[in-house]
Amino acid sequence: MGRVKGNNNKPSFFILYDQLRWEEKSLIEAAKKKDLDLEVINCRENSIDLDEDKLNYRDDIILQRCVSYYNNLHSTAAFEGLGAKVINSLHTAIMCGNKLFTHMELSKSDIAIPKAFCAFSNQSAMSILEKNGYPKVIKPVVGSWGRMIALLKDKEAAEAVIEDREHMYPLYHVFYFEEFVKRPPRDIRSIVVGDKVIAAIYRYSGDNEWKTNMALGGKAEACKVTNEMEELCLKAAKTMKGEILGVDLMEGENGLLVHEVNNTTEFKNTVRVTGVDIPSLIIDHLIKSNK
Repeated sequence: MGRVKGNNNKPSFFILYDQLRWEEKSLIEAAKKKDLDLEVINCRENSIDLDEDKLNYRDDIILQRCVSYYNNLHSTAAFEGLGAKVINSLHTAIMCGNKLFTHMELSKSDIAIPKAFCAFSNQSAMSILEKNGYPKVIKPVVGSWGRMIALLKDKEAAEAVIEDREHMYPLYHVFYFEEFVKRPPRDIRSIVVGDKVIAAIYRYSGDNEWKTNMALGGKAEACKVTNEMEELCLKAAKTMKGEILGVDLMEGENGLLVHEVNNTTEFKNTVRVTGVDIPSLIIDHLIKSNK
């Protein structure tokens, strides 16, 4: 990127992005209000010299906000290799960005999660579905905003979806299924910053839609952060070694379940319905991370 670190060797602060959304704009504005010199890097418009840039970013602090999983993952690896502290870390990006990885990490910490299954061929996928029954939810191991998630109500529906994925990129030949949790028509998005759950919202399903993603027309309202919720979310965040995360919960018949942990979480709707100044709290966390 052609940057030369100043002589004072003091850490610099950066925000790295590939799409300038409301969230990134609000973070930049919050940094200005706090007189924090936050340099902006557009991942799509810059390159990284993996050899010559060594030492130029050592001990600098980079807030990772790339939307693309692959941009996020690889730019985090590059900057960590150059000596920067990236929030969140490469470990967090890897584990949160893949639903199967997330499930296994949470499971190792005995965190309540939906029961899940995986398979690596059409035949084994159908076999495990027949063994465990319907309905089941099929999810791509890498993906967001509810895309390519389907509710498999019976064998016929399963065969159609699985056969269709046979012709896709090999990543989609890794079949990941979750139980269909009996719950209210909503889930909970909580925002973790550091060692606190700073806000949470209910996300309700849109018209004729069972998924709660806001990108699919879901509606949001404020959710009170209970002791149970905070304990579960912080345990999940610690397990994923994340500092700024969105932890998604479902209200199952036997209590709360964690069904997703988001590495580069969106928070526009959470700010809108709760009034919590999330951008400011994130910038505060960046500043504290330098101490």
